This record gives sequence, C-alpha cells and structure tokens, in this order.
Amino acid sequence: MSLAVVGAGLGRTGTSSLKVALERLLECPCYHMVETFDRPIHLDAWRRAALGEPVDWRAVLDGFGAAVDWPAAAFWRELASEHPGALVLLSTRESAATWWRSADATIFRGLRRPADRPEGPGVAWREMWDELARERFTTAIDDPDAAMAAYERHNASVRADVEPQRLIEWQPGDGWSPLCDALGVDVPDAPFPHENSTADFQRGGG
Repeated sequence: MSLAVVGAGLGRTGTSSLKVALERLLECPCYHMVETFDRPIHLDAWRRAALGEPVDWRAVLDGFGAAVDWPAAAFWRELASEHPGALVLLSTRESAATWWRSADATIFRGLRRPADRPEGPGVAWREMWDELARERFTTAIDDPDAAMAAYERHNASVRADVEPQRLIEWQPGDGWSPLCDALGVDVPDAPFPHENSTADFQRGGG
C-alpha cells in the first residue's frame, strides 16, 4: 500500500486527532508513534534510519495509508520521495511557544524519566528517540529556546522544500476542511476528533 498522506508535523501538533481523522477519510490505518509500542522491531528500523542506514520504508509502513507524528515526521523527506503521489501534511501550533508548552508537559516530561524504570519509556524506545533527536531534531529538550528553534527550523524546511500544490498546512481547530479539500473527499457529518490533549496524556501516565 502506498501512503496517501505523509505527515511532516512534529508531535504535539494535533497528530493523535489527525490519525483518527485520516483513518476515517482514507478508510485505512494511519501510522503514529503509538504504533511502535506494539511493534518493537520498528524501533530499530527508525533508529537505523536516523543513523543514515538504508531502511525498507514500504515494509515498515506496510498496511498503512498515512503516517503522522514522530518518528515518521522526522523522515518526511524520505517518505515523500518513496511515495511521490502522497500529499505532505504539515501540522503546526499557533506559535512555537504554544507547541513548547504542550511538548514539555507531555512528551519531554516522559523523556526525563529513566528509560529502564517501569514508568520510563523503555530502553529500545529511548535509543530510537536519542538517535532521532540527535540527527533530526535536537537533544536540548530542556532548553525552551533550543527546542523551539528546532521546531521552527523543521517547519521552515518543510515549507521550503515541498511543492505548494503538494503541501497541506493544518492547525488544531482547522477541522476537516483543509484535509477534505486536499484529498478531494466530502466533509464527514461528524465533529472533528479531539484526541490526546495534554490532560489526557498526563492522565495516561505519558
């Protein structure tokens, strides 16, 4: 299966909601970081990709019609090249500071826990993240200025390198229309999903 949508937006830009929305619109699964939790073999593939080693992208994403969130967003360029017919979806927040506050209270908070503790992210997951952050984002997640600069740099790269006719920009609150317009499908007669808020993430122990 080829990807119809390559998500280039970083974590905490509404990617959980986008996963649910795209699965409804495309009628097929959408890859998200949560998929790695039940597929530990994928963690090594993403880690090796961060190191610049060859990866069979179609094998990793077999059965999925879209991919959003980390780790896929860090490899949007490779995935867009592998799937030339796919749209590139850049999800963002209204400001880098808004994104930082959400990421710091959720993902980055979890990353501060020891990987090998029961409440930690897991050793293999941490190894994957460390390589991804080092090569594709930033390891300075405790430095708001450095993290926000990495976020801005990532978004600017996507905007600069993706052809305008292929790029969808979306923020939480934009709802169905930008996605449906780009995909050429009708807007569902249902509210846009709202998944994995900061409060939800924290209640789940993430």
